[in-house]
Amino acid sequence: MPGFVNALVIVAVAVVVVVRQFRDRPIGTDRRWWLLPVILAVVALREPGILDGHHPAASVVLLAVELLIGVVTGAGWAWTTRIWTASDGVVWTRSTKASAVVWIVGIALRAGVFALGAASGVRQDSSALLLGLAGTLLARAGILAWRAQFLGASSQPAPAYGDDMRLAWKERV
Repeated sequence: MPGFVNALVIVAVAVVVVVRQFRDRPIGTDRRWWLLPVILAVVALREPGILDGHHPAASVVLLAVELLIGVVTGAGWAWTTRIWTASDGVVWTRSTKASAVVWIVGIALRAGVFALGAASGVRQDSSALLLGLAGTLLARAGILAWRAQFLGASSQPAPAYGDDMRLAWKERV
């Protein structure tokens, strides 16, 4: 049952995060941006089946690759996200089409890691995926908070990779 609960948590967090990120939303650099990823990591690490007892070395390698993919996906997502400062000084953010591509590539890579583990007989628990999601969210939130600090009072959007910088009517503040 814990695997099923972890799967539900993963799907719920992913849906909420992705839906929220493709809308204009203010971000606060003084908030505890690291709290949700830490909670997800604690939930993942409390599960005893995160490593396969029959294949400990291969299991650790697959977990490390999962974490690496998660951190790289989060960093790619953060660098492809548009951020700007409104005239009142509030920093806003919205993911771009390039961000969606980063998510799709990250999911494909994670599916490849799972398939590789299954082909080599390594049992993988959903807690490894949850830990990878925590790494993704931690890297994204940390990089966005770092990028937001450098915007200052500028109202010009910060460039995001893959962004053609055309502003929609509702983005003009």
